[in-house]
Amino acid sequence: MDIYLQGLTMGLAYVAPIGLQNLFVINTALTQPRKRVYATAFIVIFFDISLALACFFGIGAVMSASPWLEMAILLIGSLIVIWIGQGLVRARDTLDTSTNVNIPILKVITTACVVTWFNPQALIDGSMMLGAFKATLPEGTDFFFVGGFASASIIWFLGISTIISLFSAKITDKTLRIINIICGVVIIFYGLKLFWSFVQMVLPYFG
Repeated sequence: MDIYLQGLTMGLAYVAPIGLQNLFVINTALTQPRKRVYATAFIVIFFDISLALACFFGIGAVMSASPWLEMAILLIGSLIVIWIGQGLVRARDTLDTSTNVNIPILKVITTACVVTWFNPQALIDGSMMLGAFKATLPEGTDFFFVGGFASASIIWFLGISTIISLFSAKITDKTLRIINIICGVVIIFYGLKLFWSFVQMVLPYFG
C-alpha cells in the first residue's frame, strides 16, 4: 500500500503542473459538450499512462544511446509545440451553444497523442524521474508503483475536466479568448525553449 501511495503522490506531483496536456484538456472542457469532454479526458489518460509505462521501462535509455535521435525529437517536438501554440493564439472559439463544436474523434486522438508523446520534455523528465524510482523500488513492487502513478492520471484529468466543465457556463467568449491567448503564449514560449535546447545541442558540431 505504501508503494501504491508513493506512486500516486509522485503521479499527482508530475501531472498537476500546467503543461500541454492540461492546456489541451482545459480548452476542450471550455469549448466541447460534456460527452466529448470526458471522451477527451479518457484519451489523454490513455496516452499519459502509456507514456509513463514507456518512461518507467526505459525509453530514456534509448534516447541517451543516440544523441542524434534526441536532437531529432527536440527539433520536431519544438516545432509541433510552437504550431499548437500559435493555433490557440489565433483561435476564435465561441461558447455559442447553437454552434456545433464537435471535432472528429480522430483529431482528438491525434492531438492528445501529439501533446503527450511529441513533448520532448515529458519524455526526458518522465524517463529520468520514473527511471530513478524504478531503481529504488523493492523487487516485485513495480506493479503497485505504476498502479498508483496511473491512478493519479485518472484522478487528475477527470477531476479537472469536471471542474472546468461545470464552470464553463459562467465563462464568456471574451474570457475564452483571453484564456486561449495566455495558453497559446505559454505553449509558444515552451516550444521556443525546446528549440533553444536543440540549438545548444547542435552548436558543438559546428564549433
